[in-house]
Amino acid sequence: MSKLKIEIGVSRVERVKLQASIDHSTAKDIDLLAEWSNNEKNYVINELLRFAIAQAEEFQRYKAKLASEASRAPSHLEPATLTLKPEPEIASKLNFPANSARPLR
Repeated sequence: MSKLKIEIGVSRVERVKLQASIDHSTAKDIDLLAEWSNNEKNYVINELLRFAIAQAEEFQRYKAKLASEASRAPSHLEPATLTLKPEPEIASKLNFPANSARPLR
C-alpha cells in the first residue's frame, strides 16, 4: 500500500473551482494538516484526493479502459466544407432580379 506524502511548502498549482461540504472534524484536521505542513488547504485537499483516487483500484481500471478506448477512436476527422453562393445566384433561383426589392416574410 502506498503512503500519503505531503511535501512542505509546495502549494502553488493551477486550480479549478470545486465546492463540497465536509464534516466539521475533517475540516479541522485539514486545517491542522495545512498548518503543520506550511501549505494552503487547497494543496492539502488536492493531495488527499489524489492519494484516495490512486488507491481506488476499480476506478483506476475504469479510467485505464476509457483511455484505451479513446486511443482506439478515430483521431482525425475531416472538416466539413460549406459552399456559399453569391447573392445574385440565390436571388435568380428565387425568381427575384438581383437588384430588386424582395418581399418581407
